[in-house]
Amino acid sequence: MIRWDVIRGNLPLITAKIGEHLALTAVAVAVGLAISFVVVLAIRDHRRLVGPVTGIFGFLYTIPSLALLAFLVPFTHLTFLTGEIALVSYTLLILARNLLAGLDAVPAEVIEAADAMGYGRMRRLWDVELPLALPLIVAGIRIATVTTIGLVMVTALIGLGGLGQVMLRGYNFRQDSLVLAGFVLTVILAMTADLGLGWLGRAVTPWSRARMA
Repeated sequence: MIRWDVIRGNLPLITAKIGEHLALTAVAVAVGLAISFVVVLAIRDHRRLVGPVTGIFGFLYTIPSLALLAFLVPFTHLTFLTGEIALVSYTLLILARNLLAGLDAVPAEVIEAADAMGYGRMRRLWDVELPLALPLIVAGIRIATVTTIGLVMVTALIGLGGLGQVMLRGYNFRQDSLVLAGFVLTVILAMTADLGLGWLGRAVTPWSRARMA
């Protein structure tokens, strides 16, 4: 069972590592979203590029996290950058696929109507296509965020890891309470992020709820 005296004694560490876990996740998802967005805009009108690009992202996604970190360390060393390169790599496939799916799902007649009203390419993208694609985009962000929260734990092996550091400390000092606390808090973070982003997705796309009703 949990020894609460051990938890209380390590509370400053646990609090700090929760913040680090959230920061690693937020940066990875934000950078991954930015990269995916730029790439998707570049390839969406050149369909022959979609397969190769998503194939590259898929290849990155299949690389075991420990192997990727081991490959990066000789180049970027035991740094925040190393952890983020690895974490971002695992978000690209999820985010790019959902961005493409969301934009492809915009009805052709809506795009034609926007063009007929004199919308330029960028104005049509921001005012028409992205709002309609938001449900799928938010779903991708939701999956990428929950996945990244779990993967952050692995970066504990290079001195990062957020709550993974708490678990590693528990293993090293044979304090099972810290191991369990790190695990439980990671699950709580993932569930909170999933529910929170699900609520946000419904809040920013009220028209999708109305259509389902």
